[in-house]
Amino acid sequence: MENTFKPQYNKPDAPGIAMNFDNTVSIYQVIEAEESFEEAARSAFDLLLDAQARYPDWPRVFYLEVNGHTGEQSGFDADLFEFQQEFWFSTIAHFVSAFETPMLGGLINPNPQRNDIPDGLQIGDNPETGSIA
Repeated sequence: MENTFKPQYNKPDAPGIAMNFDNTVSIYQVIEAEESFEEAARSAFDLLLDAQARYPDWPRVFYLEVNGHTGEQSGFDADLFEFQQEFWFSTIAHFVSAFETPMLGGLINPNPQRNDIPDGLQIGDNPETGSIA
């Protein structure tokens, strides 16, 4: 018998963090056309930290929407393609039970959700922005 957690998807009505009826925590981020990769990454990471602080170790489901940022890489510009393909899997996906992005669709994390979220996020080589383990 498989013990994989399968959340009941319940996308919130508004961006932010919401508790669901099935005791999962929904995180909902909307990236607007004028937001840069760095702003989007910081917002996603901050939402993740806030969800963990408010609901420690509860199963998390992250919903992502992207407005604008259209381009030729799976329908997205280079920044948001990289955000959903590289950043998402290297930084966000480990810390949620499931997620839904425009490019990847809905996926369940095949591994247990990690709850040891680093305190900060470093993008590039600027040590003043914090660090990520």
